[in-house]
Amino acid sequence: MYNPHSKIAEEFISNDEVLETLEYAKANKNNVELIEKIIEKAKQMKGLSHREAAVLLDCDIKEKNDEIFKLANEIKLKYYGNRIVLFAPLYLSNYCVNGCVYCPYHAKNKHIPHKKMTQEEIKEEVIALQDMGHKRLAIETGEDPINNPIEYVLESLKTIYSIKHKNGAIRRANVNIAATTVENYRKLKEAGIGTYILFQETYNKESYERLHPTGPKHNYAYHTEAMDRAMQGGIDDVGLGVLFGLELYRYEFAALLMHAEHLEAVYGVGPHTVSVPRIRKADDIDPTAFDNGIDDDTFAKIVACIRIAIPYTGMIVSTRENEKVRERLLHLGVSQVSGGSKTSVGGYAHPEDETFEDSAQFDVSDRRSLDEVIKWLMELGYVPSFCTSCYRNGRTGDRFMEICKSQQIHNFCHPNALMTLKEFLEDYASKETKQVGDELIRKELEKLDDKSKIKSQTIENLQKISQGERDFCF
Repeated sequence: MYNPHSKIAEEFISNDEVLETLEYAKANKNNVELIEKIIEKAKQMKGLSHREAAVLLDCDIKEKNDEIFKLANEIKLKYYGNRIVLFAPLYLSNYCVNGCVYCPYHAKNKHIPHKKMTQEEIKEEVIALQDMGHKRLAIETGEDPINNPIEYVLESLKTIYSIKHKNGAIRRANVNIAATTVENYRKLKEAGIGTYILFQETYNKESYERLHPTGPKHNYAYHTEAMDRAMQGGIDDVGLGVLFGLELYRYEFAALLMHAEHLEAVYGVGPHTVSVPRIRKADDIDPTAFDNGIDDDTFAKIVACIRIAIPYTGMIVSTRENEKVRERLLHLGVSQVSGGSKTSVGGYAHPEDETFEDSAQFDVSDRRSLDEVIKWLMELGYVPSFCTSCYRNGRTGDRFMEICKSQQIHNFCHPNALMTLKEFLEDYASKETKQVGDELIRKELEKLDDKSKIKSQTIENLQKISQGERDFCF
């Protein structure tokens, strides 16, 4: 029985409810009256139910799809403006005891180099990331209770936060590690993490168990209920995601939204972020072995419908996708991207050593440097942001959602984005990127209220940044 208020995985992600939703969407995909009604509701920018969103996803009426794409862009701008947050993944270790058939870290893969960084090696990686200009990381490890215990993750976080190199500092580390206990989530919260991220991979229990034949990740309920334990451990910002291509995309779409509804129903806080990775080639993994892959047009429709259904959530697209796809998705709701990413253990400090690529989790499609990504974003009219102010000032969980849903987040985020961008331009940008950035900041300042104290303070802070001071935020 479907019950979003339940904390039992098979009740808040009810297979029967998903299948009924898909039938409902299929039956109504050409129901113009219903589709128009759903779109009108979506224009209120308060979100949609999983069933309503599924109808829009299935809709194959061109005029209505054009409306959906246009609305997705409007909602993104209303909630998040033209800001795009930048981050980079940092792989600490690829030791893993699971048997996931889509990941090269699986336990049976004996020819991939297994690596676990020491704290000194982590320091080298962090300095390399700081020298690129990064301020926000996503920490990644395989699941291995011996090689990657929670103590190792906590020690690594302490190391990451301790490193100040020139003007560089990692101001917030999000964590993407395997499902764990309430006690361990409490330890992560005390360590000062940002968002706890965990991809479901697939919400279809039968497929999930087949794709995870061995290891602790085989336990569907334990994995699916991880966000509940994280919330109970005090982590109020969590990030959801599925790996598109493993299961039928319509199923994953509906279930993902049901998971968001569950978090809202039980904790009053939906997902802080939603990631939309597609399966990619990696070591002994051939993505063509999975017959549920989705084309770029379908992928764009999924992103647009997620943005409409959960307007408040941050949406992430990584360097799994190429420049062309990423540009398209930026217009449909994406608010965070990675840049200059390495998915190997130790790949940042030694970019010239190709052996590090042998430990990569997946092939990167967008291989541009962070400077190139920043320049590209600005030329598209976006403001690259390295801001971590909300985390550092306690605007997380329900406090963040309150100001985000009321669309007041711009008051903080826009000036903070401009100040962190200015830091990047002064410390790390190429001459060409700096020229584009300084002009962009000038234009964006004109959008701030002339009578606002925030505008005058922002201008003053920007001048101080030019003179060498750092780390201003509202």
